[in-house]
Amino acid sequence: MTLAIRPAVAADLPLIAELIRALADYEKLLHEVRFDEAVLGEKLFGHNGGHGPYAEVVIGEVDGVAQGFALFFHNFSTFEGRPGIYLEDLFVRPAARGAGLGKALLAHLAALAVDRGCARLEWSVLDWNEPAIGFYKALGARLMDEWTVMRVDGPALQRLGAEARFSAE
Repeated sequence: MTLAIRPAVAADLPLIAELIRALADYEKLLHEVRFDEAVLGEKLFGHNGGHGPYAEVVIGEVDGVAQGFALFFHNFSTFEGRPGIYLEDLFVRPAARGAGLGKALLAHLAALAVDRGCARLEWSVLDWNEPAIGFYKALGARLMDEWTVMRVDGPALQRLGAEARFSAE
């Protein structure tokens, strides 16, 4: 069995969309998937006003067949004074689990973090996903129990954004 990790290219967009939906289905969140594939492709592979892609994707293959992916982007730690990598999504198809692809994807991201001078690699995991939590702990990850994720989205994001009453004058 041969494992390979490669950067995604624009032609992988249908595959990435399929894997995102498969992940959402596994997480019982398929009802929350509402991306437009063209917009997703623009944000992952476009220039976005000169800022480059908003996120990166690597594809994990087993014997030349795409079986998983990791989508990630840079964040920044003020305490460390250095960037980090935030893993937004990691997924391996059920049929390929146990082959070492999940570990290979995380190891690839860890190597990227080291090569890019990052202070850390971090991600969130659903509380009920005990198999994933155990897997991550076995790799040396630690739970950040003292932190709670906060989010503003949808109408609340629109309302809060509308309160920006400053100008560049």
